[in-house]
Amino acid sequence: MHISLTETLEKWVREKVESGLYSNASEVIREALRERIRAERTEAEDIEALRAQIDIGLQQAERGELLDWNAKDFIAELDRERRG
Repeated sequence: MHISLTETLEKWVREKVESGLYSNASEVIREALRERIRAERTEAEDIEALRAQIDIGLQQAERGELLDWNAKDFIAELDRERRG
C-alpha cells in the first residue's frame, strides 16, 4: 500500500521517528490510525447514548411529564451548583 501525505504531515511523522518514540514511519501511521478508530468508536457510543436520552425525553413529553423552566433560571442553577 502506498499513501501520500501533505508536507506538514510528513514532517510530523518524521519528527516522531527522529524523537525516538517510534522506530519508523509505519509505526507512527499505525498508531495514528488506531487512535482515530478509538475516537470514532467513542463518538458512535456517545451519539447512541444521546439518542437514547432523547428518546426518553420524548416519551416523557408525550406523557405530559414536563418541567416548567427557562434558560435564565437554568443557567443560574448551573452557576449555583458550580459554586458549591
